[in-house]
Amino acid sequence: MPDVTIIDVDENNIDKYPPVCFLNPKNEGYQIKRAWLKNRFAEGLKIKLLYVKNEKKSVGFIEYVPGEYAWRAVDAAGYLFIHCIWVSPNKYKEQGYGSLLVEECMQDAEQAGKYGVAVVTSEGPFMAGKALFVKNGFTSVAQAKPSFDLMVKTIKEGPQPQFRDWEQQFHNYTGLHVIYANQCPWVARSIKDLTEIAKKNGLELQVTELKTAQEAQNAPSLYAVFNIVYNGKLLVDHYISNTRFQNIIKKELQ
Repeated sequence: MPDVTIIDVDENNIDKYPPVCFLNPKNEGYQIKRAWLKNRFAEGLKIKLLYVKNEKKSVGFIEYVPGEYAWRAVDAAGYLFIHCIWVSPNKYKEQGYGSLLVEECMQDAEQAGKYGVAVVTSEGPFMAGKALFVKNGFTSVAQAKPSFDLMVKTIKEGPQPQFRDWEQQFHNYTGLHVIYANQCPWVARSIKDLTEIAKKNGLELQVTELKTAQEAQNAPSLYAVFNIVYNGKLLVDHYISNTRFQNIIKKELQ
């Protein structure tokens, strides 16, 4: 595709090529994600940015890891696992850029001798939908409510990825909990706000950071990166605004 450049981002050049979702480099969320990545690069995490001519910022992004280090509630050993993929702004969607990034991951998987590539999709916020992956030859091997799909494209025969039994984790959480990981910079920047909101409403919010991929794979939701649990019930499984949290308190906890 003409006028397209794909940059491999690593520890040496990430400050030169920051994905826009990382926010301003001076933002706390960026700095927290940057620290998180320092260890993840050593585990085989890869980030690729897609640039088009005449755009200063990247318009496409993909992040993926060896399945053993996936920060989702999945078993995907032997595969590459996609954490995130996006194309933005909207004028660049439906032009094949997302497929280019998926193909980059597939090529890396083949070169590394992996069984294939896996990803969890959702029609909800903060996760890619399944349409892009269906278009690129992925198939759904597992589903979960409300709209999660474990999508896989195989390269060679091997064990099939699967969801972990995340619901069995609920019994570990009595009271109000936020369980999160710094894999998403937007999540990290909200923790202080949510703690203060809970305190103003007379609630004790217990905060648990998932610090390893193994801990994330045993989170109480498939997305794993952000969870609000109250007395064994999952209230939220993705990043939310302060206003939404206040509404949840009024509806569910008071």
